[in-house]
Amino acid sequence: MAVKAETKQAEKKQARGYDKYVDWKIFFIPVVLFAVLLAMPTPEGMKDVGTEYRVGPAAVKNYITTTFFGTDSYKSEQWQLLTAQIMEQNMMMGAFTKDRFLKRDAKWCKKYNITADSKNLDQAKQYVETQVPEDRFKEVMQASFDLRRNGLQYDNLNEKDKKAADEGAWQLKVAIAIAVFVVICFLTECMPLPGVSFCTGLALVFTGVVSRSDVAGLYWDDAVWFIMGSLMFAAAFVKTGVDKRVCLMMFKKLAVPSVKWITLVLFVIIAPLAGFISDHALAAMFLPIGILLYQNSLTKEIPEDPELSKLLMIAIAMACNIGGPVAPSGGARNVIMITYINDMFGMDIGYLQWITYCAPFLLIMIPVTWFMVNWRFKVKIHSLEPAMDQLKREIDKMGGWNKKQVWALIIFLVMLFGWLTEQTFYDKGIIPIRLGIGVLAMAGAVAYLFAGVVNWRDYHEKVDWGVVWLYAGAIIFGRTLDKSGAAYWMARSAIDVISPLGIDSGLPLMAVCNGITSLMTNLMADGPCAAAVGPVTLNIAGLVHPGTSFLPFIAMSTAISSSFAYCLIIGTPPNAIVYASGYLGPKDFLRVGIPLWFFANILLMVIAGVYWSVRGFGGLPGF
Repeated sequence: MAVKAETKQAEKKQARGYDKYVDWKIFFIPVVLFAVLLAMPTPEGMKDVGTEYRVGPAAVKNYITTTFFGTDSYKSEQWQLLTAQIMEQNMMMGAFTKDRFLKRDAKWCKKYNITADSKNLDQAKQYVETQVPEDRFKEVMQASFDLRRNGLQYDNLNEKDKKAADEGAWQLKVAIAIAVFVVICFLTECMPLPGVSFCTGLALVFTGVVSRSDVAGLYWDDAVWFIMGSLMFAAAFVKTGVDKRVCLMMFKKLAVPSVKWITLVLFVIIAPLAGFISDHALAAMFLPIGILLYQNSLTKEIPEDPELSKLLMIAIAMACNIGGPVAPSGGARNVIMITYINDMFGMDIGYLQWITYCAPFLLIMIPVTWFMVNWRFKVKIHSLEPAMDQLKREIDKMGGWNKKQVWALIIFLVMLFGWLTEQTFYDKGIIPIRLGIGVLAMAGAVAYLFAGVVNWRDYHEKVDWGVVWLYAGAIIFGRTLDKSGAAYWMARSAIDVISPLGIDSGLPLMAVCNGITSLMTNLMADGPCAAAVGPVTLNIAGLVHPGTSFLPFIAMSTAISSSFAYCLIIGTPPNAIVYASGYLGPKDFLRVGIPLWFFANILLMVIAGVYWSVRGFGGLPGF
């Protein structure tokens, strides 16, 4: 019975959107909009951002070398130019303090493509440490920021700089046009979704934004490797039956293994863990369990229940998404905003302190999200007791743990240990290079081959390679929004629009900033989203409410709202990973994602306006 059900589900998965052809009646809409947006005159705001992104860096470096060393940047010595390059990169990150400059090392310079040998780096740091007082350093950094943001006027540029600014504005316009194209294609499914991924790269080449030699490399990233590797180890778990053993261990203690109880257990386990373990890893770990629960719940009377499969998959993704804000270790976005607030205003948000402010959000979101997914998906099967009984019978037939199962579990545990410790070991110098969770996931997938747990045919048949390319497209799309300045332009434009409306301060300003961030994070990775929006929101907060608790509050709320990627597959890796199950369509995320997005934004404002405001922050005055 279980085998027949599994076969039916496999057939069903193969018959989803990948077998569709382009629906030209609908596809015509995003294509025309893309062309119209490119043909429109370039707005002045885009020219300003193009100037800031393409002319600003050189102007800032030149200003710094002229101010400190009395010479233009192209005439300066190597260590002097290196000083300006580090200061310019720090300014982009909101790190305005002298102390932050002195902490930069060769490893950091390499990360940001700054050429730095030890001799020049030591000379640059020695100069700043001995010759530049703290106040003077901050003054030059602030002046550099003002020059880049407000001092460079497009109309006053020379022809060479105007050409560079126009190129930047064109890239920005292309990024916005691609964003419109991608969102409409995803919402309407007018073409196979992996095809949208390739359209993104093609559009970038045809519009001259990237070269043909660069575009292929942009599709690959540690996150793409992770998704590929995690789907591979999920295939190994399914083949060996380890998923069955783990599933039974998790749920066998339930007196009533109903759908509602099992989904509640998923939320209670996954969501808090997402604050301390990568949400990518959690989604990959629980995906085989969700698939297994569904496949073993089917009976002759109910041979399929699409709503149940969607409920289980969405529950896993949303549990991963809502848990990240609870602790600084829950995502790059949290660390980015902690670093920004410290560098820009000298304010520290401690690890435990962050948890005490953000834990109420998770405690409320767990029952609300659980209720939401059970409400939005109307299942036919309400009891999973038959699934538990079927698992017990299958495990009884297996007998004890066999060699392949043991190897599958050992390799996974080693891989999980690597995910948890790799960055810490690197920071402490225990390992000489950053491996990244993607490399570790692929190493685990290869280890399964070495151990004889799987062969390549298993990976070929059981891994949804379309999802891999789908998320690769999300990476190149997010990078385009970030590097072109499109994300920055959208944030700045939205905030400029609200200024005359009287909602440019206090909680209304926070609500707008959260709304902008939570919209953008559905289009790009949460880390780059926070990195793009964070400096804008913090700088405005510093102008409107200087020296108040509003500053750390806006930092935490920006980080939290950048986790609201509930609506689109490309918004976050957990969404893409559960989409690989084959049981979901893009619109299924919207069924839960849209109401949850609104509720999360409202809840965050209630917590900020009541709990945070009453509690305050250290000795800072309120706002």
